[in-house]
Parts: sequence; structure tokens; C-alpha cells
Amino acid sequence: MISTGIIRSIDSLGRVVLPKELRRTFEITTDTPLEIMTEGDAILLRKYRPADACVLCGQVSPGSVQLYGKTVCPACQRALAEKEQG
Repeated sequence: MISTGIIRSIDSLGRVVLPKELRRTFEITTDTPLEIMTEGDAILLRKYRPADACVLCGQVSPGSVQLYGKTVCPACQRALAEKEQG
């Protein structure tokens, strides 16, 4: 884990503000779901991604395939095939 050196307080409603630099770096918007986990005495946040979401676009689609342990949706499969041909 890497320390950012940024310190934030929790408000009376239990909220904490993620600094703009981190939101921009990790492409977190107001619509981005975050998963909250714990590890020992640490609280971890990460962008939520369903287990069967495409590793390239993040969409969950029927017809997705597993490639080297990663899920790839049909649209991304087509895009990869077109890129290979072109």
C-alpha cells in the first residue's frame, strides 16, 4: 500500500471526501460504485466491478468468455478481432 500523505476527517454523518486528484487519477465520478473492504486494521475502497464484468469495458454481457482468467465481452471480442485484421 502506498501512502498519499493526504489526511481527511470524517464529518458528523460519517462521510469522508476523496481528494479531487485521487478521483481524477482513478476516474471516480459521482456515479462510480465503490466497494468497501477491511484488511486487518485498514479500510480499503476500490471501484466496484462485478466478477463477470468485461476486463476491457466493464460491461456484463451474455456471451462473454474467459481468457487467461479474465472476462471479455462479445463487443470487445469483435473490436479485438477487427484490430487484429486491420
